[in-house]
Amino acid sequence: MKRSIWKIALGIFAILFGTLTIVSGGKVLLGNLAAVQAAGDVVNFVLWFNFLSGPIYILAGVAIAFGKQWAKPLAAVLAVSIVTVFALFAWHISSGGAYETRTLGAMVLRSGFWVVAALALFRAKPARLAGA
Repeated sequence: MKRSIWKIALGIFAILFGTLTIVSGGKVLLGNLAAVQAAGDVVNFVLWFNFLSGPIYILAGVAIAFGKQWAKPLAAVLAVSIVTVFALFAWHISSGGAYETRTLGAMVLRSGFWVVAALALFRAKPARLAGA
């Protein structure tokens, strides 16, 4: 089966994104006092969600890169989940909760990436068999 270059690139990016998500969240959750202090006004439910979703990013990235059909619904579940947590985060902010601006930026990036990835995967034409 012929795999699309853009899907391979998207998958690799998702794997890297997931790895960075685990590392950055892990430094705060499991790290030393300096990492916790540098994180500032952490919103715990956002931090835990992002940290725990990192391995799912990696799984989705592998599925996307290898052209697995289940990559589409997994990307959609990630998109919906992240947008939901983003909405809860926005509610937290509007309720006067403390937060870091970089968390807002990260949630824009995460939700944007997975919404665009899911839409692109669902809109893509199925791969053709080589020689068909």
